[in-house]
Parts: sequence; structure tokens; C-alpha cells
Amino acid sequence: MLLKELSEAFGVSGHEGAVRRVIVDAIKDLVDEHRVDALGNLIALKKGSGESKRKVMVAAHMDEVGLMIVYVEREGSLRFRPVGGIDDRVLLSKKVLIGDNKVPGVIGVKPIHLLEPKQRNQVMRVEEMSIDIGAASKDEAEHSVKLGDYAAFDVPFTELGGTLRTVKGKAFDDRAGCAVLIELLRGSYPFDLYAAFTVQEEVGMRGAQVAAYSIAPDVAFALEGTICDDLPKKRDVSPTTTLGAGPAITVMDRSVIADPRLVNLLAETAQKNGIPYQFKQPGIGGTDAGAIHLSRQGVPSVVVAVPSRYIHAPVCVLSLDDLDNAVRLMRETLAQVQGLDLDR
Repeated sequence: MLLKELSEAFGVSGHEGAVRRVIVDAIKDLVDEHRVDALGNLIALKKGSGESKRKVMVAAHMDEVGLMIVYVEREGSLRFRPVGGIDDRVLLSKKVLIGDNKVPGVIGVKPIHLLEPKQRNQVMRVEEMSIDIGAASKDEAEHSVKLGDYAAFDVPFTELGGTLRTVKGKAFDDRAGCAVLIELLRGSYPFDLYAAFTVQEEVGMRGAQVAAYSIAPDVAFALEGTICDDLPKKRDVSPTTTLGAGPAITVMDRSVIADPRLVNLLAETAQKNGIPYQFKQPGIGGTDAGAIHLSRQGVPSVVVAVPSRYIHAPVCVLSLDDLDNAVRLMRETLAQVQGLDLDR
């Protein structure tokens, strides 16, 4: 399964090469040309039939949240800092792989037996944690790991099954979007479709800014893996998205107010074709669309996302039904983009 290969690839922000290689291998026979820009974005062009002169950009980011080694202690443990937004609470005892050689390690902290009573009710800060690679000294550790090495979570992809066809793995934000975009490249379109597999989204949407400026699209879609907090709560509040309820359309997040014409087109297309869909709770998170819509003179943009439980944590859970329906919704929507009036 392509999602498995994408999920298990090592690709913390700024170090996306392994993910890029997986994608190039998957799309090289599906596109007319592809290139890698100075920042590391993979930009592929699938030429259209010529019926439309529009340039349509569809983006999905390759990077994932992770860690970076910042100091080696004299006894051989490794201090680290997060790359991207990670909650300190999810880090303890997690397995990681460090650097290109994938040196195995585990995140540790002082055992509960040695904690003061008040510390037992506090979240351990990342500054108090370290990674144990089994080294007995600083010299031994530095034979395997160096400062600046990235660490990614070591999580195998697994099919959980069930009614929702759930799977678990790491980095579904945004390898799910990458998987959807690859599937879209199997289709044919009346316009030139630019597929942008971007870098460094998790540290400020940096790759998308460069890619959008280069492509200069007329319209853009960002594909994402988004927050799903549909588990039981003490208080009855609406979830951001719900697993199994279909792809989520963004109206607004912290980085973009989606173009209402594109939001309506997506919703109407879903209704017409019997595709389940949902609206993401407004005002939460940020995506590549935040950088794309500000490029040059502005780009009408929207976000379509696959709901994923526990994003920005070592392991995520999503529904393959939602993934498949995201592909269906995007295919049907792209077929109508050339007829959409984008004049203000």
C-alpha cells in the first residue's frame, strides 16, 4: 500500500529526501515533467488537453513533525528539541530513529520512583527528557549521532480494520494528502495541473510559499491530514472533524479564509455525487493554503483534508474510506474547475 510506504518514510521538516524519493518513483510515469526546486519542493506538471488555459495547483506537504539532536551528554544520552508543534506529553518512552543511518533510540526521563510528589502531577518538559541509544559515553554516542541530526518516530504502519477500515501509522499529516495527490495524477484534465509536494510546512509553510510563487497558479487546492477529536468528552462539544464522515472542507483556519466559490464547489460536488463530506471546525490550525493564497497578486485557495486522530503525535489513526472519498471528491471537483467564474 502506497500510504504505508509514505507513512514509514523518514521526513522531518527540512529533511524530506526519503519521502520525495518515494513520491518520484510513484509519479514519474504519470506526469509530463517534474523538478526539485532549491528548497526541496517536488513540483510535477501534468499537461492538460488544452481546453482550458487555467493553471491549477494542488499541494500536499511531505514533511512531518519530529525532533533534532542539540546536545550530547557526557554519559551518552542525547538532548533534543521538537521540530514543528509537538505536545511534550506524547513523547515519553517513544521509540525513535535518528539520522540517515536510522540509529534506534528511546525517549526517557527520570523514573516515577525518583519524582517529588508534586512532580507526579506535572507534565515533564522536553528540556528534562533525553534519548537513550545505549551509548556508555559521549564519545561512543558521537560515533553514531551528531548534532543537528533529525529523529523521527519509529512507528510501523498497521491495518486495524473494522467498519471504518482504519489504519495506524505516523505522519498521516500529511502523507495522507500526498497519497491523495498521487492518485489525482492518474487522471486527465482540461487544464495544466501542477502537483506541488512541499517541504517545511510544519515550521511555517515555507515550501508552499516558494512553490506557489514559481507556479503562479490561477487557483489552488491544499490537501491535508487534519485534526480529528471525535472521541468521547466530558462536555458535549462539536468535534473538529469526525472519523468516517468523509473528507473535511475548510472554511477558515488560522492561516487562510478559503475562497467561498471553491468551498461551495466542493460541497455541491459532494452532494451531487453522493460523496460524504464535512466542514472542519473553523479557526483551528494552519495549512499550505495560508502561504499559497498570498502569493503574487493572490490565489483563490481552499483546503480538503483527511481526518486523522492524534496528529502531531507519534502515531495517528485514519479511515481508508475518508482517504478514498477525498480522492473521489477532488477528482469530481477538478473536472469542473475550468467552468468556475473566478472574476471578482
